[in-house]
Amino acid sequence: MTEQGPVFAGTALAAVYVPDEEGGELRLAGTVGAPAERYGLASRYAVAGRSPVSDAFRAGGPLWLTAAELAVYREPTRDTLPADVSLGALPLGTTNPGLGCLVVVDEATAGVDTERRNLIELFADQFAMLLETSGGPDAVRALARTRPCAPASADPASGGLPIGSFTLALSTGWIDADAGLLRLVGIATGEFDHRAEMLLARTVPDDLPALMSVVEPGQLASGSRELEFRVRLPEGELRWLRLYCRVLADAAGRPERVLGVVADASCLRPGGDKVSRVQRLSAALANTVTVRDVSRVVVEALRAPLGADRVALAELVGDRLVVTVLDPPTPGDWPDVWRTEWHSEWPDAPTRALPTLEEALHHGGTRLWPAGAALEPGLAGVGPGGLAVLPLPADGRVVGACLVGWDEPHDFSPEERTLLTATAGLVGQALKRAHVLDAEHELTTMLQRSLLPRRLPELAGGVAVARYLPATVGMEVGGDWYDVIPLSDNRVALVIGDVQGHSAVAATIMGQMRTAIRAYAVEGHPPDVVVSHTNRLLVGMETDLFATCCYVELDMEEGNAWIVRAGHLQPLIRHPDGECEEVSTEGGPPLGVLAEAEFPITTVGLAPGTVLALLTDGLVESARLDVDDGVARMRELLGTADPGDVGRMADGVVGDGGRREDDVALLVLRYDGMEVRPIRAGWTVWRLPDAVLHARRFAARTLRSWGLAESADVALLVVSELVTNALVHTQGSVRLDLTLSADRLRVAVSDTSPRAPAKPVIVDWESTGGRGILLVEAMSSGWGSVPVSGGKQVWSEIVVPPHETRRADPGPRTSADRE
Repeated sequence: MTEQGPVFAGTALAAVYVPDEEGGELRLAGTVGAPAERYGLASRYAVAGRSPVSDAFRAGGPLWLTAAELAVYREPTRDTLPADVSLGALPLGTTNPGLGCLVVVDEATAGVDTERRNLIELFADQFAMLLETSGGPDAVRALARTRPCAPASADPASGGLPIGSFTLALSTGWIDADAGLLRLVGIATGEFDHRAEMLLARTVPDDLPALMSVVEPGQLASGSRELEFRVRLPEGELRWLRLYCRVLADAAGRPERVLGVVADASCLRPGGDKVSRVQRLSAALANTVTVRDVSRVVVEALRAPLGADRVALAELVGDRLVVTVLDPPTPGDWPDVWRTEWHSEWPDAPTRALPTLEEALHHGGTRLWPAGAALEPGLAGVGPGGLAVLPLPADGRVVGACLVGWDEPHDFSPEERTLLTATAGLVGQALKRAHVLDAEHELTTMLQRSLLPRRLPELAGGVAVARYLPATVGMEVGGDWYDVIPLSDNRVALVIGDVQGHSAVAATIMGQMRTAIRAYAVEGHPPDVVVSHTNRLLVGMETDLFATCCYVELDMEEGNAWIVRAGHLQPLIRHPDGECEEVSTEGGPPLGVLAEAEFPITTVGLAPGTVLALLTDGLVESARLDVDDGVARMRELLGTADPGDVGRMADGVVGDGGRREDDVALLVLRYDGMEVRPIRAGWTVWRLPDAVLHARRFAARTLRSWGLAESADVALLVVSELVTNALVHTQGSVRLDLTLSADRLRVAVSDTSPRAPAKPVIVDWESTGGRGILLVEAMSSGWGSVPVSGGKQVWSEIVVPPHETRRADPGPRTSADRE
């Protein structure tokens, strides 16, 4: 249960009363929340007197009083209890007399609600259990003085108890756990996803049946249950926990929720964990992949358990120590030799600057120096109270060093010496293995980055993001790829694919496929032709590998999507209402299998706010996950994610980047629709003697209707030059297209010749040819040529007044208008 206030279960005040030595009075031992005086609680009550605290203590059962019921306890001459609060008094312990009484005050006049009553009663049971194991009445009074009823989320260092609580909804499996429970099982607050599976994953497998029996249908009956179980903490330690829980039923009597309070029961089972520190360290190092992972494990295994003030780990590269971790990671905590070269994330230092360390590395044995040892400043400052230097051996040589230092005088016990010596051998092997994996990872990451897009283009009417994670098994380089290809007329192509296998050959084929698809798409081919051409190219390469691919061409103006699939996973669409579904497409075989394969097109309309997701099978399939279950999980993740931040949505789908057997690629596009759609007009230019004149007249009429009379002269000059070039230098049909978008006018002339216009290098002023392109370049903000279906399109963009500043009245006719 999430903490609702400064005191457990959202109450305003919690207080503990314990009997005095004679047993005649209940005395206030400690409070949490508001001062006891604010709510009229006395510092002591006679056990035989009349008060809520005394009555509950004598009766041995909880007493819950509303504001009206509390009024009968007010003395006529001393009205100390406020009239607008309710109160609960719960005896602690099962003995008679009990250990004391827990009192809670709530500012709700109607009394504490049923759910919170159940939770507080469970808390009182757990608290009493801890008090009973603490050693009798004297220990009870001592423990109560250190904030005995602190909320479960309090910091243990400030007196809080090792107790946590939770609420489990049986219909959905959703669990609310407070910070105290998460701390007991070793889960960071920000990492908890409210799934019971995450908590159960920390439970020792042998204890899972007993724990799951709490929510088994045959066991679900109203009432309380208790049991003990073990959890394995991230650092490998076992911890015994005791669970008190209560099942709450709905109005029809069916079990609805489980309320539980969990306490650390390690004190009841001393020595329950027989796993040694060395064994735990070995298990932790076995799961490390990078040098940073090794460093983290070493710090966790040595600094806190040994009470050390500093831990350093460094690789030995030539005659230099390349430091991978300094803990604490602040320059001021380390001697000058360690921070003189603090020019990057971690420093390095020559071993010749530390002759004592150099000698220790040369001999290869663990060296321990007590407080006050005669060492050079670079080592004495690491451990003025004691220093341990651990050369890290691997394959017959020293690959690094670990330094552990203390500020206060420290005596090395035989157990510590054994631990440090064993640690050195384990860490050395792990460091060497991780260094090799780091080098492989760097190589494959560099190769992968060179084959994938560095960044995705900005799109008018949408936002696209991509995520790629290499496999963590083997060489890590795979064949997954993605691309976003801007096309003409505010269209965009989204591509995702996967080449069979994980090798440099697969990565090479992937790069060729991506390049081929981009080239065919930019040429202006429809989606099915793009995929067909790429398929024939891969078949002709005579490779044994095949590839899957999903190609989507999207019209950003209208929201129409044309999808072609070649043996790949179906795209996923998240509708604006949050519903997520697979797009049913017929598709064709994988690329590279059959040269004459057909790839049908599926058309889908997207509404603004729709999210389109393309993914590879590494996200939805593994040795432990069926593809159908994986796709269902992806649909759930997309449906519950916030589409307002597409990047965060993609991160949530990809996950935390843990161990992966296959590489992963994800391409997500949120279609927003274009706020201002371009205006278009086209004209087929007939090859007549006055063809240029007709093209100018069409352009003049169009610009007048668009309110661009002021920009007509420049635009008509560009039209004349581009149309003339097309008529003179090409054969076949010629087309003129005008597009107005925001503050840009695009003039495009298409013809059937693939040869792009060339700008003259040297201008001969006596000749008349070659000046047209120079005029177009001078009058335009940009110009260029793109291939279009066997021909080309020469385009020019002209800056025009924004839409809101254009005059509604085109004004007097210009010379261009009269044409």
